[in-house]
Amino acid sequence: MKGEAEALRRLRRLWDEHIHTLSPVGGADPRHQEVALYASWVGSVVEVALARGSLDRNLAKMLETRRAEGGEAVFRAAADLGGPVRSYVARLITIEDLLAELPIG
Repeated sequence: MKGEAEALRRLRRLWDEHIHTLSPVGGADPRHQEVALYASWVGSVVEVALARGSLDRNLAKMLETRRAEGGEAVFRAAADLGGPVRSYVARLITIEDLLAELPIG
């Protein structure tokens, strides 16, 4: 329970930092769109998880599936787009890792 509470606390803090940081992606470039889509997906899961204090079973399954599929397109886009986007994606991956630590309920 304590580890789960710590994961939720860290998630809340990192998400707050994330939403108050200017996004380095935007425009019609497909690489920017790939990163923006990933950010949007992560954000939709985080918002529900923070409101509930846990992941519901459906979101947990979505997260498990996404992690199993990997993120090659996002990683490639971040590598191509350089430093600020790599940092942005790294933060999103950390957020995703914290989501995976939350209790399912």
